[in-house]
Amino acid sequence: MAHRKPANRELRLTGTVASGGLVAGQVVCLDRPDGTQQPAPVQTPAQEKTVLDRAVSAAVSDLRALVAGLDDEEAAGIVEFQIAMLEDETVVEPAHGAIRTGTAAAPAWAVAMAGLIDDYETASDDYFRARTADLADIRDRVMRHLGAMRETPIRPGSVVICDNLAPTRFLETDWSGSGIVLYAGSACAHVAMLARSRGTAMLVGVGHGDHPRGGVALIDTENRCVIFNPGATTVNDFERRRAAGLARAQADRRFLDRPAKTADGTRVEVHLNISQPEELDSLDPAHCDGIGLVRTEFLFRGERLPDEETQLACYARMVKWAGGRPVTIRTLDAGGDKPVAGLTLEGESNPFLGVRGFRLSRRHEKIFKTQLRALLRAAALGPVGIMIPMITVPQEMDAARRLLNEARGELAVRGVSYGNTALGMMVEVPAAALCIDRFTADFYSIGSNDLAQYVMACGRDNPHLDELMEGHPGVLRELVERVCAHAGASGRQASICGDMAGDRQAIPMLLEAGLRCLSVPPAALAPTKAAIARHGGRKSGAGADD
Repeated sequence: MAHRKPANRELRLTGTVASGGLVAGQVVCLDRPDGTQQPAPVQTPAQEKTVLDRAVSAAVSDLRALVAGLDDEEAAGIVEFQIAMLEDETVVEPAHGAIRTGTAAAPAWAVAMAGLIDDYETASDDYFRARTADLADIRDRVMRHLGAMRETPIRPGSVVICDNLAPTRFLETDWSGSGIVLYAGSACAHVAMLARSRGTAMLVGVGHGDHPRGGVALIDTENRCVIFNPGATTVNDFERRRAAGLARAQADRRFLDRPAKTADGTRVEVHLNISQPEELDSLDPAHCDGIGLVRTEFLFRGERLPDEETQLACYARMVKWAGGRPVTIRTLDAGGDKPVAGLTLEGESNPFLGVRGFRLSRRHEKIFKTQLRALLRAAALGPVGIMIPMITVPQEMDAARRLLNEARGELAVRGVSYGNTALGMMVEVPAAALCIDRFTADFYSIGSNDLAQYVMACGRDNPHLDELMEGHPGVLRELVERVCAHAGASGRQASICGDMAGDRQAIPMLLEAGLRCLSVPPAALAPTKAAIARHGGRKSGAGADD
């Protein structure tokens, strides 16, 4: 990552916006480690093996401590993938083999991981290619414990520039007042999702430029660029827009306590997406119309699968928090980029097109019915909707309803009380959206993230396809309109719970397509309500209260 020292002039490099924001700060360049340093002379192979094993164990301990403090299911899943890799003997064995031939621990580990990373980078499957950043993170963490690498500190108020950023490095850093510029990366990669969830400005795919390695830089996602050596005119314009953005955010907060309505008075429900119950502790239920998506994968992260009572306690906590507002809980959506040890299949050529969501639940009916029984029991405490992910053909919804009825019967035999639940489906497969009138579901929730990647034939984690992915709104609108039209004609509710629901620019299109229920992350509640209030509400939609 060598750069010639440029003249002291303003320099702009453009990229793709992964997470919006305007940030001014000191440049911090994170150089790519070369992995060739050796902290000590070669000892005996047995001693070097012990050195490596201790470093790997220390890295695992780091990651376990990190995951214990996370309240984000997506982030925890990323870290747990790394733990699983480090505990996999097949990952460490090549380094052990090199040590047996006389190589020291650090270079043995670096070379072994370079081979594994190359295998993932050249894989035909987007899932494996997207994991290369995690593998590089694993490599570097162990190298630091071997004393072969030092970590550049990142202080609040920095503009961090590097090839790519490890997800755990992101999670371990205080990003107050800071932003990120990546030469590589993708707007759909794990670290980009983490940046969006935490409101950290990020540009990716920025071309290697002849830029300074110090001084002040501006991240300007409104203009998709990073600016080095900004001149006075540029700084003044930047600060004016940043002040306007802060004022807009403050104005948006005025809408938190109000029901969401368009400018012409059309009522729109705004629900929450959550990954685990701890997220609710700092939230006021009066700020939303309910919970539109509970990702239950967080319950299946441990060494043992959760039993019925464990799941019931978790679901009950959410239902009680909602205080009579509806709570929609998605059944286990494992597979794709969310593997669960002991459940998901290994070695699938394309996990995103493989046995995931309900396809996996059907293979494990006993585990699935345990979850259904817990959900039925939680429904005795308040309104609960059960949402089935990755539905492709009508027969799958029929099978889900059959299994729900069986779970209900099992509770009745035990004399355990339960409540009535609506059984809905995620609309994230184009085949389902196109034939939505053939599905016997009580409600429909559009998963825009997966629907976009499937309809555009573009992997969400492939940085070379970002431009194509940005061209999907028109195509998605047709599918959204089709789902809303059927929902309205059949007296059912249609909603959306993907990233698009909280996208200020996409909200007008969603409302005009007929949606009257959006489910968004907690941080997006205020801006989503504000965007709704500024829209004219020209088209009546499914479940509308006009």
